[in-house]
Amino acid sequence: MSLEYALEKFPLPVKLKNGTPCMIRPLTKRDEARLQRFFQGVPEVERLFIKKRPTERRVVREWCRKVDFEKNLVLLMLHGPTVAGEVTLHQRQGGWKRHIGVITVLTHPDYRGVDAAKLLVDQIVQVAAHLGLRKLEAELNGERKVAIRAMEQLGFTQLFRLSDYVLDMESKPHDYVVMTLNLRTDEEYAGVG
Repeated sequence: MSLEYALEKFPLPVKLKNGTPCMIRPLTKRDEARLQRFFQGVPEVERLFIKKRPTERRVVREWCRKVDFEKNLVLLMLHGPTVAGEVTLHQRQGGWKRHIGVITVLTHPDYRGVDAAKLLVDQIVQVAAHLGLRKLEAELNGERKVAIRAMEQLGFTQLFRLSDYVLDMESKPHDYVVMTLNLRTDEEYAGVG
């Protein structure tokens, strides 16, 4: 499957549960300032699994200027010029886990409880299936109850939960949750009949 085919439907207009119109589309070089504002508005405990500090301007600048959708496909949900949420599909280019994509999802506190995370995850699941991935994983800390619930509604299950396993920047422990979803690719559908 091709990435271009998987991205043909974007930009995609969507409506949140409260009727707010939004747009989902891939990250572009023009998104640096708005993405920076978004990350500054997301509580630090929710940014725990981002390997680089997204509140540092140089980090977001690098992400926006060196967009590589083959490795990290970022979809933004925009409400006008404001980033309401983002989801990233991290892909491995080889090795024994190349069939497993890893996703991360964040929503701005102003867009909670209106299915923003659910809509974003649903779109990245569809893209992952088009790309031929067979499984998705997501790492979250236990406090991310809204994101965990949204993922469960989309078919993800908890692979495991380890109590007080990860530490935030202040050395406070948090539960480590890994969720998984089995995907059926188009090739597998073709064999059913």
